[in-house]
Amino acid sequence: MEAGVGLPDAEGGRSATGATNARDLRATLKAGSAEGPHHGGRPAGGPPPHGGPSAGVPPHGGSSSADTSPHGRASSATASPHGGSSAGAPSRGGSSSGDSPPPGADAFPAALREALGRRGLSLERVSERLRARGIGVSQATLSSWQRGRSQPERARSLRAVEVLEEILDLPGGALRSLLGPRRPRGRIAPARGEGAALQVLGEDSVVEKALGERFRHFNQETSSLLIHDIVRLGPSGTLSSISTTNVLRASRAGADRALFVLSFDDEQAEPLDIHVNSGRLGEATYLKGLKSLVLEIHFGRELAKLDTTVVSYSVDVSPSREPATHYERWSRANLHEYLQQVFFHPDALPSGCRRYFRDQVGAPPRAQRRISMNDSHSTHVLASRCKPGVHGVAWDFEAPE
Repeated sequence: MEAGVGLPDAEGGRSATGATNARDLRATLKAGSAEGPHHGGRPAGGPPPHGGPSAGVPPHGGSSSADTSPHGRASSATASPHGGSSAGAPSRGGSSSGDSPPPGADAFPAALREALGRRGLSLERVSERLRARGIGVSQATLSSWQRGRSQPERARSLRAVEVLEEILDLPGGALRSLLGPRRPRGRIAPARGEGAALQVLGEDSVVEKALGERFRHFNQETSSLLIHDIVRLGPSGTLSSISTTNVLRASRAGADRALFVLSFDDEQAEPLDIHVNSGRLGEATYLKGLKSLVLEIHFGRELAKLDTTVVSYSVDVSPSREPATHYERWSRANLHEYLQQVFFHPDALPSGCRRYFRDQVGAPPRAQRRISMNDSHSTHVLASRCKPGVHGVAWDFEAPE
């Protein structure tokens, strides 16, 4: 995972070795952001692989300091080491439409994102409403506007902004007045970390929605060298816990924290306990609407350039409705090594396990291969010199008679 850039100070977190129990966790997690922002698009985690050997990690899984993020099924989890977590989704209450957003080049996209989140409208729905009024603006264009990659400048686009103000219940001129001077032609290139993450996650992913503003500079100060995920399943085959150790290296001096995003496939699978064994928990936000947990973990010191640190944490998960079927981690950068271990309960042993790789979240699995299970009821995958993409393990449970 990479260390977060411009992250808010979240002092007063629990000690590195501290853990939260269920009651404390629910009090600590920010209920106000439970629903998460709605900007349209599909979730970052696609359907689990079918057929041949394939693997995927559910959302509540792993975390890594680099660009990796596990995605899972049912009671599985997805962790996103290189930043996949957001300190808080935009509140539905938000600020009133009369509130002025921060000045500067980001004022228009920030106000547009806030208004979309407050109204709970997807980009698809907004595009349809514009089209119903005779104005054709695609979802891709709206997405580009809310990310700040481009801005409305032509007469037709400016008219669309005026209609957007009506659709989003904003005062006249609330958005148009925030547009800056005309920009050079062409798309604005995304930030280094954002562009790499989009290559693997795709547009409007769960991770991007969970992180909001912070996705653009998601963990750009660090990169992951080595990640070790331990996934444990309970007696009913549902996800029980995920433990992650992430070795991070600073790409610039001053890095002192990182963001992690864990996503769950089943709304009943929620974090119960969070243990940080190496590092200090600065923030824990569960976005119920996105079924994602955002963790901000402090290193305990500022790193020098190329200095390394170890972040280690575990999350206990409440039982989901259905047994977990896979666990996967995504990475936007090269990893020196990735190790995933899956431990099954003796009362719920799979009929077979397999590993797989995806070029992008939701893409068809490839490089599938069957893997064996040992007498400790566990299986593992060790990958060296991992290229960007999604690494996962999947398993099958025999249908009850």
